[in-house]
Amino acid sequence: MLLLKDEQATLDAGRQLGALLRQGDKLALSGTLGAGKTTFARGILEGLGYGEEVPSPTFAIVQQYELPETRIPVAHVDLYRIDDPDEIFELGLDDILDVGAMIVEWPDRMPDSFWRDALRIELEITGDDNRRLTWTAGSAWKDRWPLT
Repeated sequence: MLLLKDEQATLDAGRQLGALLRQGDKLALSGTLGAGKTTFARGILEGLGYGEEVPSPTFAIVQQYELPETRIPVAHVDLYRIDDPDEIFELGLDDILDVGAMIVEWPDRMPDSFWRDALRIELEITGDDNRRLTWTAGSAWKDRWPLT
């Protein structure tokens, strides 16, 4: 468990994680609205070298970041507006993992089997600006997680 005292701490933790990301990695970001999922994802993208504004992918659903903008290609996915699980397969998310990594907000919209080797992050609001970050790390994250 990590306690994140403010937005900057959430960004910093994301940056640390971004530095560890590699091809084929799946990150599942869970938490209620306003828990800091997109802020954490922004930090991850900064840790991958992205220096521009990071919009929330809520309306686009999938926001792609490619070389040379980032160290590896990555897709930032927000499944909040997906109601039918069949719609997810039309997004081609498996293809993304062939060349890069994936950060997914609202991962509960996908089957549990997809997250077998993933790093599952849960962000919980514990105060005005405070967040608690907990995780479950799949075997692909052995020796890389947790953050220190």
